[in-house]
Amino acid sequence: MTVIYRDYRPGSSDAESIAVLRGLTTPFMVITAEAVSVGIATANPAGRSRVLIAEDEAGGQVVGALHAGLQYESAEPGHAFGAPQVHPEYRRRGIGSTLLRKAEAYLTAQGAKTVHAWASEPSDGLFATKYGYTSAHSLRYQRLDLTAGPLPEPPALPAGFVLRTAAGPGNDPRPLFETDAEVTLDEPGSTQTVLDDYQDWLNTVWDDPLLDRALTTLVLTEEGRVAAFTLAHTDGLTRYVSGMTGVCKEFRGLGLAKIAKVDSLGRARAAGVREAFTSNDEINRPMLAVNTWFGYEPCGTYVEYVRDLT
Repeated sequence: MTVIYRDYRPGSSDAESIAVLRGLTTPFMVITAEAVSVGIATANPAGRSRVLIAEDEAGGQVVGALHAGLQYESAEPGHAFGAPQVHPEYRRRGIGSTLLRKAEAYLTAQGAKTVHAWASEPSDGLFATKYGYTSAHSLRYQRLDLTAGPLPEPPALPAGFVLRTAAGPGNDPRPLFETDAEVTLDEPGSTQTVLDDYQDWLNTVWDDPLLDRALTTLVLTEEGRVAAFTLAHTDGLTRYVSGMTGVCKEFRGLGLAKIAKVDSLGRARAAGVREAFTSNDEINRPMLAVNTWFGYEPCGTYVEYVRDLT
């Protein structure tokens, strides 16, 4: 088999091929061709992102892909990302290693000092170790069957708060951005993410085709501040994933995360969603406890691997 390595082609079937590939390699995530296409088209130039494609020359099938770029939201410059995804039927043919080396060369030329990659299977971890990567931390992916029974009863909404969705004409997303930026600083990880570009947040979060604003729940104070929220991503059919759940520090301990998630998941189930996915860093005990309370069950692990490029 002869494999051609090339860049992603906007307007072609590449977005659909990548969505299929991601579904095969990371089935606990939610992705659509539209989300792939829009995400690449609206990528912040500061990320200098590049999508590499591995294509079977004979049949024209996309058998591998890699999205690489700089982590421009990192508080510390020099961090980058990139991990190959290879069709299960085409592994052990050097496709992943070729994609990885091409991406590393590209990222080094862009000034990257450290590259971060994620692996969802033990064999992927062995692959990463073989090429000089060391494990950093891991995410626990969990699944909830929304057809199995009722959701748990949430705590009562404290006085002074109201529930709203992110849908509706004239809805100002800036209060959500401000709270997202605040709680993101507390997110566990090997690098700290700083959200300080409102337009970029609009492109990557608010206008993400996966974001279902009607199923996204906001907990507002009487003054209109977003005290807590849970972002709902869906495939537009039966699959839902929690994009982010956050509570401002001063409002923690009131049960607002549970309230927001129950509200969102309840409306999702009423809309025909059948399964919900979520992920948490293994050290994020509070959110792991919340999702255990919901009845989420582990369905996968995503391990971060890091390599020094200098």
